[in-house]
Amino acid sequence: MSDSTCRRPVGGWARLWTAGVVVGGLLLLPGCSLRKFAVNQVGNALASGGTTFASDDDPELIRAAVPFSLKLMESLLAESPRHAGLLFATASGFTQYAYAFVQLDADELEDQDFAGAEVMRARARRLYLRARDYGLRGLEVRHKGFEEELRSQPAAGAALAKRRDVPLLYWTAVSWGAAIALAKDDPDLIKDVPQVEALIDRALALDPDWGEGAIHSFLITYEMARQGAEGDPVARAGQHFARALVLGRGAQAGAYVSYAEAVCVARQDLVEFDAMLERALAVDADAVPEQRLLNLVMQRRARWLQSKREDLFLIPEPPGAN
Repeated sequence: MSDSTCRRPVGGWARLWTAGVVVGGLLLLPGCSLRKFAVNQVGNALASGGTTFASDDDPELIRAAVPFSLKLMESLLAESPRHAGLLFATASGFTQYAYAFVQLDADELEDQDFAGAEVMRARARRLYLRARDYGLRGLEVRHKGFEEELRSQPAAGAALAKRRDVPLLYWTAVSWGAAIALAKDDPDLIKDVPQVEALIDRALALDPDWGEGAIHSFLITYEMARQGAEGDPVARAGQHFARALVLGRGAQAGAYVSYAEAVCVARQDLVEFDAMLERALAVDADAVPEQRLLNLVMQRRARWLQSKREDLFLIPEPPGAN
């Protein structure tokens, strides 16, 4: 896996496009060895990164294109099931699709159609678990027995991972954690929290600056729910927020949105909530092309959160309102 892959957490969108273009022809190649060789070469190309999808300015176009490409990548994995680059690209791709185009849709639908929103959340959870499974497979390829060790002794299992595994650690933790967050009625899934913590903590220990602050952005939210940790969760989340801003050079809307939603709501700090969302919306989505799509998605989330102010905060009525 190249250094560019390790540094750009949203590069999975571009890899999806590449797979969509070439996989059909590869699967028609005669001879198992030739076909597998070709699939592996494409897998290497997918893992090397790119910005075709990530730099797009039309999220609805990407919404329509990604499912086809994800299924094509699964076809490639059927031919080369131990290709670590393909497993990484598929894990990251399913996670991003589930969040941007299923979970956010469900949240926005809830006021009009609660039952429909719950159906969509169940779908998002299934997609997150599919992503998690690809991530675990990728880690298993590199470290035999990784999943069994992780499930029996989370910290010891995660310790098997090395610095080059950070992208897989990150996407596996994010997808698993997102599935748990949507699993209020699934105690078997909720009990996997220690595994998520072990994965993201190992990623942080190995390469805290990876992905231009991606790990810190995730931990802004996670620290507010972490159980049994020392210190004030708001202070811990604030430290990750500050570091995410530095690493992202203030050009990523996601850190502001995460802090507003996880920290400001918990503290019932409406003034800071409004300020964070305004800062997210002020980010120039075109300033860093490879972050354009992600910023547009997070700015969509910021606008939705603004519309939910009265539901999220106890806002006193002005004197004489009655």
